[in-house]
Amino acid sequence: MTGEVTLPVQASAAAAFDLVSDVTRIGEFSPETFEARWSRGSTGPAVGAFFKGHVKRNGVGPTYWTGCRVTACSPPTAAEPGVFEFAVGTDDTTINNWGYRIESTGEGSCAVTEYFRLEAGLLTKAYWLVLGRLRTRTNQRGMRTTLEAMKEVLEK
Repeated sequence: MTGEVTLPVQASAAAAFDLVSDVTRIGEFSPETFEARWSRGSTGPAVGAFFKGHVKRNGVGPTYWTGCRVTACSPPTAAEPGVFEFAVGTDDTTINNWGYRIESTGEGSCAVTEYFRLEAGLLTKAYWLVLGRLRTRTNQRGMRTTLEAMKEVLEK
């Protein structure tokens, strides 16, 4: 109940981390989430920060707001990749986790991976059995679109 897409980027890992962790810019890149804003007093990326994403499912509808909580936020270092991850759901129930890993690949370049991971509940497992393959393809297409748009910005 996971999937990921990785793209090489000719930009520093720090610049890539700054971009993926700025949720207010996701509308520039994502085919599904057309805007996001920090919420509940949060003003930027940090573990425990909250934001809301305005989503148009599959890029065509329905449109709804999702609540998100940052669960990992560590910039890349020379020894470790950077990670920005958030849980989607309610305060009591996480449905899905989305994230980015950014790893330096040399002087001024990095690899950016976007990934998702569904929580293993009974309803989620049933959904995955019925629609998992289709949703994985849709998610991978969306992740590739998002990463390619981010890459274009980072490489300018």
